[in-house]
Amino acid sequence: MKIYHNPRCSKSRQTLALIEGKTNEFEIVEYLKNPLTNKEITVLLSQLNIKAIELVRTQETIWKENYKGKELTETETINTMAKNPKLIERPIVVKDNKAIIGRPPENVLSLFA
Repeated sequence: MKIYHNPRCSKSRQTLALIEGKTNEFEIVEYLKNPLTNKEITVLLSQLNIKAIELVRTQETIWKENYKGKELTETETINTMAKNPKLIERPIVVKDNKAIIGRPPENVLSLFA
């Protein structure tokens, strides 16, 4: 199990606490310190079964000032998240080949069913 985590985000901290209550076998990836590659984002999108734009935090200033209203392709959106990891929705929890966004944090509990 792996959690893509931002320690400054309350939802991310709440999700991490839920995971810690269920297992001690997980890896924490602080994606702001260690940005994801285009390939890693593409794999996550496949595991989440969503389009790239659905993983973007569209309320972030970076997005509003530079990308809002523009028609970006999947590849362009992925490139944008790779260059600006703050734009990636968080937290993301991966178990086996399935991923879930922890918003709300309780969403990740389905990975333990």
